[in-house]
Parts: sequence; structure tokens; C-alpha cells
Amino acid sequence: MTILLLGSGGREHAFAWKMVQSPLCETLFVAPGNAGTATIATNVAMSITDFEAIKTFVIQEKVSMVVVGPEDPLVKGIYDFFLNDADLKNVPVIGPSKLGAQLEGSKEFAKEFLIRHKIPTAAYDSFTGETVENGCQFLETLQPPYVLKADGLAAGKGVLIIQDLAEAKEELRNMLVHQKFGAASAKVVIEEFLDGIELSCFVLTDGKNYKILPTAKDYKRIGEGDTGLNTGGMGAVSPVPYVDAVLMEKIETRIVKPTIAGFQKDGIPYKGFVFIGLINVNNEPIVIEYNVRMGDPETEVVIPRLKTDLVQLFLAVANEKLDQITLEIDERSATTVMLTSGGYPENFEKGKIISGLENIEDSIVFHAGTKLDNGNVVSNGGRVLAVTSYGNNFEEAIKKSYQNIGKLSFDKMYFRKDIGNDLK
Repeated sequence: MTILLLGSGGREHAFAWKMVQSPLCETLFVAPGNAGTATIATNVAMSITDFEAIKTFVIQEKVSMVVVGPEDPLVKGIYDFFLNDADLKNVPVIGPSKLGAQLEGSKEFAKEFLIRHKIPTAAYDSFTGETVENGCQFLETLQPPYVLKADGLAAGKGVLIIQDLAEAKEELRNMLVHQKFGAASAKVVIEEFLDGIELSCFVLTDGKNYKILPTAKDYKRIGEGDTGLNTGGMGAVSPVPYVDAVLMEKIETRIVKPTIAGFQKDGIPYKGFVFIGLINVNNEPIVIEYNVRMGDPETEVVIPRLKTDLVQLFLAVANEKLDQITLEIDERSATTVMLTSGGYPENFEKGKIISGLENIEDSIVFHAGTKLDNGNVVSNGGRVLAVTSYGNNFEEAIKKSYQNIGKLSFDKMYFRKDIGNDLK
């Protein structure tokens, strides 16, 4: 098969790394890709939301499957674009329909879906610029801290958690009236704060059948001890040590099954990944959010633990035969630590030469924000590299990742030194 993978991050490098291991994958194109994908596949300089350019390329190269990494093309309707085009309708797209992608594209849509299908989630209400003062009154009915979420896509940064009521009101006005997150915060969801431990549950579905992938926990804050600004993710651990069979059974029965059943009841075409962001409150799983793709950097620990052929899984999704596949999981733990540019998640510089990649032993380096420049691998984003390792437990795995990080360097390189510490 000739496959086109859309995206340029660590998630896509992990997908590519796994897909090229499949005997079914003859040629893999990655658009636009990065310096890491360039070593195992063919990068294509193409925008992931330029559907006409993608169409031309798919026809020209006789692409037989398109795998979508990030949320943007999904929210913009790439699945529907292929389905409604006579030349493309037989090329499967791994990712949900435009309607399904609203689970991530709109926080309000997701909340309404959760409530409609009686899936446990936090109490909430949503507000616009016109109803901003009602929002301030709603905040007064809640206990601190206060959770404000931009309704639209804000690249994982549109959520604020604030202790002080006056500050929460001010930030609500910043989001709704002063467009702090642009169009993404034209509507804001205010939610009750849930106190517990977060974890990520990943599901692959063909719309009817599903497979639950290994659990993972990521670390969102830039600073050690979970302090500072939210990022796209600074590291991850899989499996999550405190998730036992009892909690997993609750997650499947109360959350995963009604989610997949909800797609069918609501007539939502969904062939792809469902990321369910959960919080474990007194051993009761409650949904914080849905994403309609794999998380990053969780992909860099979940995909390496899959023994099953990923291309075979994707074919089963396309053909609605996921129930015929047995999912095999590596029993070992996997951990990843993200190396970021100095200044991230705020202003940072790109183009820093990365050295030491050839010295890595017993770890996998997934490229997140890199590119090739005159034969050098240079930084090209806020999150630059993800160093993934296996171990008999997460402590052993994380130790290997940190040992290998010692061999890597680029100007102003930063990473958290406490990934997994909260699990010990």
C-alpha cells in the first residue's frame, strides 16, 4: 500500500515509525513531516488543510489510505471531503467526520454529547460576549478553583484554572470581550473543578466496534511539580500504574461503550481515534474532554507498546472489521520526556542545531519540532524531541530516557526532570 500521513509532530513520527514496520506499507508519504520522518519515509511539502492539493497528490501517487494526525484537518472536514468526491470516495481516511470532530472542535458540543448520553462529566454552562455578566454570576455559584475553557480550538492552551473569583471574572471578560484566544474564545465553557488524578484513555473505533489502547498519563505544565503555564505536553508514562482492572472496567462500561453507542444513535460517522481525557475522583472516572485524535506526547508511549500491526488495524477500521483483530500489547512500561526550546510555551527561537542524536542507545527519539537545514537537524518548534524508552516498570524506563537526554544538546534546551515522580 501507498499511505499518506498528515502532520509534522512527535505523534506523526511515532505513527510513521510503527507503520513502516508493517509488511502492508510499501510507500509512506508524510505531509509535511519533520527531520525524523524524513529518515524513514518521504516528506511532502504540503499544507494539511489544503484539501485540493491533497486530492491532486493522492490521485497522482495512487495513495490507498490517508491517516490524519492532528485535529485541524478533521475539524475542517477532510473525511467528508474524500467521501463526497467521486475520485476519492474509495480512499479511506482514518479520522472522524466533520460532525464527529466537533467533539474536539467545540467544548459545548462535547458537553451536550456527554450529558445526552449520560456519560459522567463536570457540571457546566457556556457563555458568549453578550452573556458575559451572566457568566460572572455563574462563577459566583461555584467553589474555587474556577475552570474556563475556550469553546474552539486553541492548540491545547485555551483552558484556564484560576483560584481567585475576581481574577476569574477578569479572565472571562478577557476571553469573551477582548478575544484572548481569538475566535476560539468567542464562546467560553465554565466548568466545576474536579479534584483527582488525570489520565488519558485512547480508543480506536470503526464506528461500531472499538479497541481500548494502553492507558497513558501526560504532564501538561512547563514547570516541575506541575507548575507554570500549560503546554502541549512535557512527557508521558504508559501504562498508568494506579489504573487497576476495577477502574478500567468502570471506564469501559460507563464511558467508552456509551461514547461509541452515542456515535451510532446520533448518526455520527466515526472511523479513527477517540482520546478521552479523564479524571479519577475517588476511584470514579469522570470525562474532562474528548479529542478526536491521539494525544501528543502520549502517542510516543502508547504506539511503541502496540505489538499489533498498525496498518492492519487501520484497514480494519476502514472496513468496519475491528472486531476481527486481536490487540496485542507489550507488557513493558514506556515513558517519554519532551525536550523543548528555551522560552516555550511563550516566545522561543527556532533553527538551533541539535547534536548527539547518533549517540542514543536503548531509547527511541521521536522528532516533534525539527527540520533539516544544510545537512543539520535543527529545532523548528516549541517542543523539539521526545525521548522514549522501555522498562520493566516506569522508573526503569524513565531512567533510560534521562540517561540518553544527557547525550543530546541544542541551545537553550529545556526539559522537566520530574516526569513520573508523582507515580512513585
